Amino acid sequence: MKILLINGSPKGKMSNSLRLANAFIDGLSAETKEVTVEELDLSALKIASCKGCFSCWTKTPGECCIKDDMQMIIEKQVEADMIVWSFPLYYFNVPGLLKNMIDRQLPMSLPFMSKDDNGYGSGGHDARYDMSGTKHVLISTCGFYSSEGNYDSVKQMFDHFLGRGKYETIFCGQGELFRIKELSARTDEYLSYVRDAGCEYARGGISEDTRDRLSTLLYPREVFEEMADASWGISRESGEKEDADLIFTRQMAALYNKGAYDGKDRVLQMHYTDLDKTYQILLGKDGSKVYTDKSLTATTCIETPFDVWKSISRNEINGAEALGKHMYTVTGDFSLMINWDKFFGSGDPGKTSQKKNADGEELKKPLMTTMLIAWITFWFAIPLGGKTGALITLAVCAFIPIIMRKHKIVIWDRLSIAAVSVLSLVASFNENSCLISCLGYLVFGLMWLFSCVFKEPLCSTYVKYNYGGDAAYKNPLFMKTNYILAACWGVLYVLTTIWTWFLRSSGLELWVQIVNYIVPALMGIFTVWFEKWYPAYLASGKGAK
Repeated sequence: MKILLINGSPKGKMSNSLRLANAFIDGLSAETKEVTVEELDLSALKIASCKGCFSCWTKTPGECCIKDDMQMIIEKQVEADMIVWSFPLYYFNVPGLLKNMIDRQLPMSLPFMSKDDNGYGSGGHDARYDMSGTKHVLISTCGFYSSEGNYDSVKQMFDHFLGRGKYETIFCGQGELFRIKELSARTDEYLSYVRDAGCEYARGGISEDTRDRLSTLLYPREVFEEMADASWGISRESGEKEDADLIFTRQMAALYNKGAYDGKDRVLQMHYTDLDKTYQILLGKDGSKVYTDKSLTATTCIETPFDVWKSISRNEINGAEALGKHMYTVTGDFSLMINWDKFFGSGDPGKTSQKKNADGEELKKPLMTTMLIAWITFWFAIPLGGKTGALITLAVCAFIPIIMRKHKIVIWDRLSIAAVSVLSLVASFNENSCLISCLGYLVFGLMWLFSCVFKEPLCSTYVKYNYGGDAAYKNPLFMKTNYILAACWGVLYVLTTIWTWFLRSSGLELWVQIVNYIVPALMGIFTVWFEKWYPAYLASGKGAK
């Protein structure tokens, strides 16, 4: 398949629309054999305006009297199996240089009025060349929050010379966002939808699901328009030019998702240490507002070099990793940092997006309950009697994969089921429930401690999905916290083995029950406190001293 990509943007290779066109062609090429792509950058070609002399109809049929690059363009159009028209929206139509090219297509038509009535317009001309099998795709971005209602004149023009319903379109609003590196996470997501559209187009047609995703706004109208206004770098009140750091801070503030408001006003204070400038962002139920006079009481303070924060926003540096390396510090309410994506993300804070696999099925996440079911059953059942307790435990272990089928089964779940099953079998031949229970506490504790020698301590296997999945392993704060907690739980259950043995040997069974209920509960309370306090402690920079 020969694809001719016509880049009608005056920005040439810097065109935002061109990024979408290339993504579409990438998707199409992945599904099509022997694809060749030739790009014509109109901004680099010589295309004069049509003179309206009709020489191409009368004196030199099919050939324009102007000797420039247009004849070459026509030849390549005739040869192409598909033409992808890539252009930005300029004053509600195509840019002037693309309109010039379209005007100069007159040699591609015959002079005689067409007898065909396609029900559109009040007349036309037959094509000089048979291009009935040529496919056409229009891909364009515009500077409004939405493409809806802005492409009427574009579609009417292409309807006339391509035919209504004879071409595909991908029109995207908020096009200037594709050049902003700080927003690459969102724009790259949209580009993936365009690639999907290319794949589906090659297979026969773009699905309704993909069309819906393509029509979804990159950001809500209010957010986009605030970012767009801030990008000009001119104060709305004074009309004076603003500094780059203030422009950046205003755009960051514009990303605030007021839907995440939880009844608590927050004041995020940004102190750019290398510039010695401080800005405060009020985050409330009605949106965000930037203050430059430091008149508010900050609830969360970030001390950072400006370049570091810009690099983080561009995904050039992992924010959590940079915090762990003390490239910046955070004091005050650390919950804002933990829920950063919720407050400054593009999605609905009340809606959790579930990742899917290649077959469109939701990816399963592990649940620590899977592991704990086996152990809790074991410690309750074994004291009931060797064989009885063993049968109960083995039956529960056999049904765990079925009971927890909606969750991913991880290595610690499998080890727990295996260990509990073996201990239960031992218990069926040994009536000493005290010994078997203590062995269970010891194995459980050693499993926690053993996990600390790997890159994934036991608890992190289950909670990492709340911190970006595997990306959490690049977060030193997350990893240090989980290594410490895994070690604490491991030590607790090794000690539980010791005091349980001595208390039961001394006939203090009641104290065993009391201590073995209260101590894990206290450890659970400590865990909840520690996982909030320790990352905030490290983020403040105190942990580096």
